[in-house]
Amino acid sequence: MLLEDLGSKHERSREKPSWFAVVRGDYERHGRSLAEPALISLLIYRYGNWALKVRNPVGRWVASKGYGVLRLFVLNITKVWISPEAIIGEDFHIIHAEGSLSIHPDVVIGDRVGVMHNVTIGTNMGPGAPVIGNDVFIGVNSAVLGPIRVGDRVRIGANTAVTRNVPSDSIVIGSPGRVFARLTPFVAKGASQGDNGTGRSGGTW
Repeated sequence: MLLEDLGSKHERSREKPSWFAVVRGDYERHGRSLAEPALISLLIYRYGNWALKVRNPVGRWVASKGYGVLRLFVLNITKVWISPEAIIGEDFHIIHAEGSLSIHPDVVIGDRVGVMHNVTIGTNMGPGAPVIGNDVFIGVNSAVLGPIRVGDRVRIGANTAVTRNVPSDSIVIGSPGRVFARLTPFVAKGASQGDNGTGRSGGTW
């Protein structure tokens, strides 16, 4: 299961995109503007993550110091703190960067995840951080905390605190977060039977 693979923090076996492709994708997703704070912050995360993997000790030390300077003078302005130790999948999208974003070093995030502003993803008064699946959306002013797993295709509403596991294809709303099953699978099933998911042929929502 992909979520378990992410949680183990091992490198995925599939071929990864090139550095150029990753940066180009970040650029296109964030409005094709080099002045976009979300893009700048994400690129600094990419650099910091790369710096940790430099094999030469001297080179790694120099690269890490460079990241430290960027963190001090840039990230303290953008208020987007993504630890370079965090594992983030492909097509990560910081939808708005008007507020703060904080992602803990132990966090693991899957592919095609989008986060709004004023979001915290990290620990909850103890060890352990979230493992988040693919195609997840995290709304504004939300917190995802503790050693929990958030499944694929989950939608986390605004002003929501998530502190327990969330199954795939769910919606989480409120503080503390309440988990609801999404209607999408049922609608798809009903549509295939010609009843639009309402139990009645030709019905409307």
